Amino acid sequence: MPPLTCSGLTTCSIAAVIVQMVGVSLFMLGFFPVKPTLSGVSGPESFRPPDHEVYNLTTPLPPPTHLKSLYQELSEIPPSFDRLILMVIDGLPAEFVLGKDGQPPSKALTDAMPYTQSLLKNGMAIGYHAKAAPPTVTMPRLKAMVSGAIGGFLDVAFNFNTQALLDDNLLGQFFSIGWKMVMLGDETWLKLFPGLFTRHDGVSSFYVKDTVQVDQNVSRHLGYELNRDDWDLLILHYLGLDHVGHIGGRNSVLMTPKLMEMDEVVKMIHLNTIVPQDDIKRQTLLVVVSDHGMTDNGNHGGSSYEETDSLVLFIGPTKYASDYASATHNTAYQVDIAPTLALLFGVPIPKNNVGVLIAGIFTSLTDDQQLRALELNSWQLLRLLEAQLPGLSCRSFNSDGFSDDQGLGISKCSGSMDEMFCCLYRNAKLLHSSWKLKTVSSSPVAAYHDFLKAASEWLSHRATDKPVNLLAYGVAAMILSCVILFTLIFCLCKEVDLREKQLFSDKNRTQGWHLHETFTLGVTLFLVISMGSSSMVEEEQYIWHFMTSTLYLLLFRNIIQSFPAGTLQSSAGSDYIKLIHLGAGLLLISLSLFGISLLKSKRNFILVVQLAFSIPGLLVLQHIMKYQDSTSTASSYGATLLAQTIYVILGIMTTGTVIASPWFMPVWISETCSSCNFYFSTSVSIDGQNKSLLIGLRDSVYLIGWAYLYFWCLLQMLLQQPINSMPILLLLMQILASMLYSSNGRTHKQWVEVAAIYYLGMAGHFSLGNSNTLATIDVAGAYIGLSSHSTLLSGILMFIITYASPMLALLSMVMYISLKDPSYFVIPQNADYGYLLKMMIGCPCLVPLCLNSVLLTAYTVVLLLMRNHLFVWSVFSPKYLYVCATTVCVYVGVFVVAVTGFYTCLVFAMRRKRQDPFSNEMGKSLIGE
Repeated sequence: MPPLTCSGLTTCSIAAVIVQMVGVSLFMLGFFPVKPTLSGVSGPESFRPPDHEVYNLTTPLPPPTHLKSLYQELSEIPPSFDRLILMVIDGLPAEFVLGKDGQPPSKALTDAMPYTQSLLKNGMAIGYHAKAAPPTVTMPRLKAMVSGAIGGFLDVAFNFNTQALLDDNLLGQFFSIGWKMVMLGDETWLKLFPGLFTRHDGVSSFYVKDTVQVDQNVSRHLGYELNRDDWDLLILHYLGLDHVGHIGGRNSVLMTPKLMEMDEVVKMIHLNTIVPQDDIKRQTLLVVVSDHGMTDNGNHGGSSYEETDSLVLFIGPTKYASDYASATHNTAYQVDIAPTLALLFGVPIPKNNVGVLIAGIFTSLTDDQQLRALELNSWQLLRLLEAQLPGLSCRSFNSDGFSDDQGLGISKCSGSMDEMFCCLYRNAKLLHSSWKLKTVSSSPVAAYHDFLKAASEWLSHRATDKPVNLLAYGVAAMILSCVILFTLIFCLCKEVDLREKQLFSDKNRTQGWHLHETFTLGVTLFLVISMGSSSMVEEEQYIWHFMTSTLYLLLFRNIIQSFPAGTLQSSAGSDYIKLIHLGAGLLLISLSLFGISLLKSKRNFILVVQLAFSIPGLLVLQHIMKYQDSTSTASSYGATLLAQTIYVILGIMTTGTVIASPWFMPVWISETCSSCNFYFSTSVSIDGQNKSLLIGLRDSVYLIGWAYLYFWCLLQMLLQQPINSMPILLLLMQILASMLYSSNGRTHKQWVEVAAIYYLGMAGHFSLGNSNTLATIDVAGAYIGLSSHSTLLSGILMFIITYASPMLALLSMVMYISLKDPSYFVIPQNADYGYLLKMMIGCPCLVPLCLNSVLLTAYTVVLLLMRNHLFVWSVFSPKYLYVCATTVCVYVGVFVVAVTGFYTCLVFAMRRKRQDPFSNEMGKSLIGE
């Protein structure tokens, strides 16, 4: 088999990557489709049973005033309230208000919200732990509250680019009966419901450094709005508490003042709007809700109890609970809010609702009216079941019933899913009819709840139908990509081995597989096997830590055998953390200056480079000293301006180093150059010009590699949490040690060395606090240097923070190339620069692609097999998003390495051609004749 050419290797690698990207796209399109919904909105037909449709859905609805009266007449339930105030406290865990496990909240939390707690104790409010479905981010949670529907998992991506909500929802129903609506707070409401609000004042929800003004913009209008009588719905969405969590976590010093501020808002609304309600025709209900909870470090997005523990608190003029305990241990689902509010205010339940009305709110209604509410909820869910199960038809359902003690034909429900639902619905319908005729004394409430609970759970957890063809094509494309990449790396490694045999006669070099080589492949195999366990997925960091430590222990054992025979916790104060941060920054700068001093170049050139590299380092230290703490100073104008200056300088200097270094790096032509002898202490005969070429090339790549590593680490010092500064430095030092270990000899195969560095980068990913849950993404750091929200810029910064370690490992491949034994790059006679380029970047680019390709393909298969698993949306799907994001990281890193190698070789080929126009055969493949 002829050896691979550089162009052939490049073409096949790009083809494999494109095939892989197509495969991932096809699989994600099939596995995460847009959730199917019923079109249209609920109207008068929703107040009739599904088997008694009397309204033509194409008939235009009457004017709002007439429609409101029609709904009231058809529903047979008088509206309990006339006005609604929906107060959303973003990120508030329910346990802050209601306690946990039946126990009241701590004294500190109780003292932080005294007025709200007094309402609960006096029975003037009733609260529920309203479980939110993952992903626990704002936009899909707001959709769930107003529509009762659970969106697709990829709503987490749409959270940063909200589009108008077209599905049936409460606000649309309220608008259809003529309600006037006002919104103050998170501008997500304006994007979801454009044109529905009479007045509004929106604020950005993503600039998390702002914990004060973002809430003052809401409260400054509150007194004015409470004194007006021209609105029916007032939405207040406070963001400050969520931002406090992102900055300092649940135990932030800013949390208690923020809770007290929210308590004052509740007090103001209650005393000004609810208490003085003398006119019975204008009853107002205050509903305090949270869209999600938060973890201990203040993040959210995953499926843990802390993140899904959201709040719903009903505060009205009537008494709900007789004692505090019964008001605090209630549970519900977030989707239950939509049908509850719809029936309280006399509008149809949204068409795609999967929630069940919260029965404790309807205690003021008569028994007939409460049963009517359960009946309307049952009809709505039955219609949705019939749409989701085309074979379901309960209108002509017959079951083998048995007679109970009162002679009714109540069935024991069993059999298929269709039969189960129809049986439960029929039982509730028979009991309700008999109760109306007073032939039975027992209430049909339990029967209704049996049907509603079963239907709601099935609709909530039902996985959408997945097109098998798309999934199969996607998996096949990824497998094909794996085969191509592994074939390329096999051919390249085989060629390297043959080349070594021609160049060296090392008797100590043994053939066959070594323990460290087998273990390197075993790491990937073990990761593939572990993907089938949800627990292993959730705790993947332990696998990477153990495997990477073991691999480096084996490498250390190997180098010992080659000789001749004969963490600080965050409990420390913030001042200590800042000292650690500053110390790490100083060590990073010192390490970089020392690394540059190792260049065998002119002293003046080295001093200029060291001076230039010191400037951004000193600016980062200034930012750490003045602005980086755990409170709110990082959002000041000075901090923003300094961070922006650092971004610009780092960008200019990185680009300038990459572009200028190959042109200005000194090259010696003399064959007796001492530096040449220093670099090439081999038995291979190399002419002086080739020596000078490789020396300049290595120095240039070395300098570019240092620039990549140093500037990337400086960027992380700026963006990461202060406690992560020392792990960043230690990770850099371990990567450098790994490269130095493999630079002076041929102890290991090159693919083993590259794989070890790649594994180290992945282990570092988890060491910096990342995991496979969305809640560990550092949102706060993504706004350093930004004066306002930008989806693109904050998204880029979030990606940089999250994938700091894997990208550092990938960027280190540039320096790894320059530190390798130059014998790898000796150019045979009649070879061109394409051969040199292939030997330089072949393994550093192909090995990460191959390893990631295996993990991506394997996990795609695992996700396909686990599509009906209980944790498919809470564990396996978030992990798959991380796998895809890691793939993007690998693509970017490999692209940077490949482009850097190609550009450097191209420049040196052009310089060589200028110096020796008669010896340009080697450069023709890159620069042409």
